[in-house]
Amino acid sequence: MLEKQVNEMRENVDIGIESENRKEVVAILNTLLASEYVLYTKTRNYHWNVVGKDFKERHEFFQGQYEKLDAMIDEIAERTRQLGGLTVATLNEFLQIANLQENPGEYPSDLKMISNLLKDHESTIKYLRKSAKDCDEEYDDSGTNDFLIGLMEIHEKMAWMLRTHLD
Repeated sequence: MLEKQVNEMRENVDIGIESENRKEVVAILNTLLASEYVLYTKTRNYHWNVVGKDFKERHEFFQGQYEKLDAMIDEIAERTRQLGGLTVATLNEFLQIANLQENPGEYPSDLKMISNLLKDHESTIKYLRKSAKDCDEEYDDSGTNDFLIGLMEIHEKMAWMLRTHLD
């Protein structure tokens, strides 16, 4: 059922990308959307649950990160709709197709939180890099290629900022 909903496309979108290619790109975007939402939720969880001598700095740092993710999530959903696709939009759907995993019931130290987020950002960067290439070379969608490269650059900066806390 989820796959059918995600693959439903408006056929009257005439932007120079074949319908089948748009379906593939929408699937990429929905997986990304789900993964970003998991990362957003994890970052928000850490914002709420961080403790320790660096509480104030870490609390504010995590807030800045989840605010960036929130803006990216909206842009991904809108890009999906621009291509004529439907977006996944429930927590259940997100967990079914996301590339990232939650860690329920775990309340790690602040440095482990940062390490966990860094790992997720690096995983997302790899997904974005491959997906951008696929959009350009396989699906003839240079617009989404450019869009994904922009998101990748944001994640690279976020990962760098996380990494500096671990050095």
